[in-house]
Amino acid sequence: MGLPTLEQMQFQHAAAQLNALHAELIDDDRLEEWPDLFEEKCQYSVISAENHNRSLNLAAVFCDSRGMLVDRIVSLRRANIFPAHSYRHILGPTRVKSTSGQIVTTQTNYVVLMTRNDGQTSIYNSGKYVDQIDVSGAAPRFLSKTAIFDTHLIDTMMVRPI
Repeated sequence: MGLPTLEQMQFQHAAAQLNALHAELIDDDRLEEWPDLFEEKCQYSVISAENHNRSLNLAAVFCDSRGMLVDRIVSLRRANIFPAHSYRHILGPTRVKSTSGQIVTTQTNYVVLMTRNDGQTSIYNSGKYVDQIDVSGAAPRFLSKTAIFDTHLIDTMMVRPI
C-alpha cells in the first residue's frame, strides 16, 4: 500500500472535520444544527454489527431524508421523556476507504460515553461509522452515515443521534 495522495489527504481531513463537528453538535446539545451536516436526500442509520454483518436491514434508527432528521430532533425536544444525561464522543482516526469522483467513503471508530445527572459515566455505545460524504460543495456533507454498533445492550432509549 503506497502513501496517500494530496487529494486523498484533503478528503480525509474534510471527513475527519465533518465527523468531529457531528460529535460536537451532539455532545454540546446543539441538535437543531445536526441535520445541516447532511444532504437533503440522505440516509442515517444506527444498526447492530450483528444485523449489518448478516445483511439484515433491521436498524435501531433509520432516517432517509434530512426532513426525517429534523423531525427526530423536534420529537426529541417536544415529545420524548427520558432521564437527563449527556454524551461525549471519542473518535478514532478517520480512514478513507474509497473515492468515486467527489464522493468519499470513510470509516471512523467511535465510543460514546453517557453521563447521567447523578454524575455516573458509562460506555453507552461503541462501534464504527461508515460514511459516504459529498465533498463537491462549499462544505462536505453526509450522503449517508451508518453507525454500526458493537454494543449488544442499549442501556436506555436511543433518543439522541449516535
